[in-house]
Order: sequence, then structure tokens, then C-alpha cells
Amino acid sequence: MDGVEDGRARGLNARGVEACAWGGTDGSSAGGGGAVVYYCDRDARTSCNDALARATRMANGFGVPLVVAMHVGRDLSGRGIGGARRAVFGLEGRRELDEALRGRGAATRTTIGDDAALGVLETCEAVNASAVVCDFTPLREGRATRATIARALECPVVEVDAHNVVPAWVASDKQEYAARTIRPKIRKKLDEFLTAPTVMDDLVVRAAGSLAQMETDWAALVADARANGAHVPEVHWIKPGEKAALASLLDPSVDSFLPDRLALYGERNKPTSPRAVSRLSPYLNHGQLAPRRAAWEAVQLRGIVADEAIDSYLEELIIRRELSDNFCLYNPDYDSLRGASQWAQDSLALHASDKREYVYDYATLERAKTHDELWNAAQKELYHLGRMHGFMRMYWAKKILEWTPSPEIALETAIQLNDTYALDGLDPNGYVGCMWSIAGVHDQGWKERAVFGKVRYMNYAGCKRKFDIGEYVRRIESETRGSK
Repeated sequence: MDGVEDGRARGLNARGVEACAWGGTDGSSAGGGGAVVYYCDRDARTSCNDALARATRMANGFGVPLVVAMHVGRDLSGRGIGGARRAVFGLEGRRELDEALRGRGAATRTTIGDDAALGVLETCEAVNASAVVCDFTPLREGRATRATIARALECPVVEVDAHNVVPAWVASDKQEYAARTIRPKIRKKLDEFLTAPTVMDDLVVRAAGSLAQMETDWAALVADARANGAHVPEVHWIKPGEKAALASLLDPSVDSFLPDRLALYGERNKPTSPRAVSRLSPYLNHGQLAPRRAAWEAVQLRGIVADEAIDSYLEELIIRRELSDNFCLYNPDYDSLRGASQWAQDSLALHASDKREYVYDYATLERAKTHDELWNAAQKELYHLGRMHGFMRMYWAKKILEWTPSPEIALETAIQLNDTYALDGLDPNGYVGCMWSIAGVHDQGWKERAVFGKVRYMNYAGCKRKFDIGEYVRRIESETRGSK
């Protein structure tokens, strides 16, 4: 295996397993005589994209064109739960990606419809695919799409984890109990996988000449998404796309996270210190920034920025984020109370009928009309701006448990609100964050109390001791003033 991305690949069908066993970069592993197809879904970028790098290397080895297949399904059409907010952010990123790929000699084909597998298979048939490379995802819908593609094709089908620093199946072959159990496994592999960002080779120049480009009317797709998804409008504090992502990481002229704001990372758990958080999550979520790139660049600042700040950031970026992928990969009930530990299920069930001091329906929570000014501010930030401070996400979800009729309704409500309004929704981090707060996932049992049972408790008084609640509330009111 001679490619940096080989250790990140695994076969999804028999030919794919065979190809991964020895690298699969010459024509003897090809299935058809046509192009290598890269199904770009979770990692929509050219920089530090090991799935794209492997597909490029395979196409060059086979001596065939490279075709990048993208699909606009329900979510990117604006008809999904995230409305125009997520759809336009994703589409604009893909528009930029499409242009960059064509400039390097790749052909691109974008299909539209509710069935992603059908769209990708149509592309594979149209170009007589020699092999297919897919992004990795641990979520059930994406895994089902990849399984359908792999079953339908005789050519090699492989997936490459370009989303985690250490590939999810390499880090662990089972569901990990907590951060403390996955941390040593990931750290042991960092020397192998936390390497310099992949420099994308020039793509196969034959592609442009031997395959007609399929033109995509991105402007029309964006306009349709805005119309279809008007119920969740766009936000304007962040620009979509790979170029903006790299600028937000590295360009001081736009108040980038590195290096200056990383130095503030020790204050990240205070909602009154907004510059202490990275605000890179939407880019990571939409695949417009590689976590490996962010981690690598942070590591290069040792000696310039305090090690404590760098280590804290790597803990969140790598260990905690990849623990979420681990949970969703190995637990089919990652968004249900059935996925929680037995102690948490039993404890929550025992207290399910406990009297709640306040009970709110979904609409009241959605529009931030509770008695709690702190919770309302967090929900307003989510509703209007598509983001929420990390510390407040915990408080926000735990109060939903306290104020809804049952733990099941609480989890369903939290996930629905997050997936609807968060620019980084529909993501393992979001599901695991809700499961940690409401169902004790990756946590331990605590002192038993009403409603919460043994699940960790948080309250207003504790927040008041930690930071200036009034300052946080005033800032959110100022930032959301005028929003509908």
C-alpha cells in the first residue's frame, strides 16, 4: 500500500475488499473499462480529502477518467428538516467544489431526487464505472445508501474515512463506553494518521476530454432550496465553502481561530467568552474543512500557543468528536433511549411519572417562551443564528428533559430542534450530545433525584456561579434583535 489514504479505506463488496488488500491502483482491479467514480457526500472539499485522493490515485493507476458524483436529495433541496439553512450552506459549498474539480480535470455529475443510491448508480452506469470510492458515514441513511450501491455493482466499491483523524473502524471495533476508553486507542494511532494535509495531485487530464461534463445549474438549485426551505431561513454570520472554511481556520484578517483565538480556548466553557470557541463546527459538519487539517495546523503552533490550549482543542476536535462517530457506528439506536446504558434506561423509567414543575409543548420551546431567561437565550441563538454555545447545549437539553412529559419526548424534542435549526445538525455530535445530556451516554450514574433519576443534573444556580448570565442573555438579545 503506497498511498497515504490506504489505511483509511475498506471494501464494501468483495471486489472492494480485494482492492483494499493490496492498494488497488492498477487496472487489474478495475471492474469496467470506464471512469473511477467518487461519490462525494460527507466530505465536500478538495483539500485534505483522502477519499478524493484515493479516487484520483485509482483513476491514474487504471489510466481512466475520474468522475465526482454528487447528489441533491431531500436535505439539499430545502425540503428536509433543516430547510434552506442547511441546504444553501451545503449547495454553495458544492458549487465551489464543482468549479475546483473541473479546474483540475475531473468530470462532475450531480443527480437530483430522494434516492441517493439510485442517483449514484445512474452515474456509474453512464460512465461504465471501473471502481467507486465513497465517503464514510456512521449514520443509518448514508450507510444504507452505500450498502445499496455496493450490492448493485460488480466493480470494486470502497469507502474512505476522510472525516475522522483516525478512521472510525481503526480506532475501535466496538462501541466505547466513554472518552477515557477510546482516548488511548486514538492516541496510539495519531502518529500514523495525524499527518501533514494531503496535497491533491493534479487530477487525470483525460477526464475533461473523454467524458462530456454534466452541467449543473447551481443557481437554480440554490433558488429552489430557498423557496422550499423558507421555514428555516439562512444565517449570515458565516460564509459557506472550502475557501471560507480555511480562512476561518487560518486567516487573521477575518479573526480566524488560529492562532490568536486558540490561545483563549481555556475560556471555551464560559458562554460569555464567544471568541474562545472555534465556530468551525458547520464547516466540519458539511465536510468543507478536514478535522485532520484543523488538528495538524493547531499542533504546528506548539511553542507559540500554550500546550494546554492546544491539548484541550485536540481533545474536543479528535477524541470527543470521534467518540460520537464511534457511538453512531456501533449502536443502531444512537438517537433513541434504547441506545442508552441499562442503568440510565432503568433510572429514567423509574422517574418517568415524576411531577414536573413546568411542562412545555414543542411550539413553546421552539419559540423560546419558557420562564427561564437563560434557556430562552440559548434557544434564540439556535433558532435565529443556527448555533449554540457548547456549554449551553448541555443545559438546554437537560432542561428539555425536566420540562417535557417523558424522557422519550424530551429526546425526540431535543433532536428535532437541533436537526431543524442547527447549521451543524443531522450529525453524530448532535445525536450524542442529546444522548449524553438526556440519557447519560458516555457518562456515569449520579445522585438520584426527581425526573432525572441518576442522569447528571444541571440547574440555573450552577450556571450563575460559573458565568454572568445577564451578560450572556444581553449579548444574544443584541445578536438576534430584528430576527423573525
